[in-house]
Amino acid sequence: MGSRKHNSAEARKEERKTTYVATLKHCPTSPTKMDLVAELIRGKNVYQALNILHFSPKHAAKRMEKLLRSAISNFEQKTGERAEDGNLFVKEVFVDGAQILKRFRPAPQGRAYRIRKRSNHVTLIVDKGEAAAAEQTEATEAVEVTDNNSAE
Repeated sequence: MGSRKHNSAEARKEERKTTYVATLKHCPTSPTKMDLVAELIRGKNVYQALNILHFSPKHAAKRMEKLLRSAISNFEQKTGERAEDGNLFVKEVFVDGAQILKRFRPAPQGRAYRIRKRSNHVTLIVDKGEAAAAEQTEATEAVEVTDNNSAE
């Protein structure tokens, strides 16, 4: 193995030690519906994200909330710290398509329509850091400033 590949592999291993991941496989919800829920919590504080998911009317939010709790639990188990002390935020959430079950529905004149029952894989990465929290507050302050300027 070349030295460049070796160095990048070592860097990935070190990064993996500080990231806390939870995955959900073969979730029977379409990827687009799950991605709408994932967009709600991306980049947010963990407890703010839990509140958003808990009170969201979407069906996929229940599964995502359970997955987020699992990621928090992984953090606590890996570090030995409490999640309240860790200043955790949702670093990444990505939704990938999974197996599609293909079924047929009777249609007029002896035809059949295909029904595709989609499923997905969700990966949620939680990270601990003050820099991301600072970036998020700066972004909200920038939005508030633009709102105040447009109101005048």
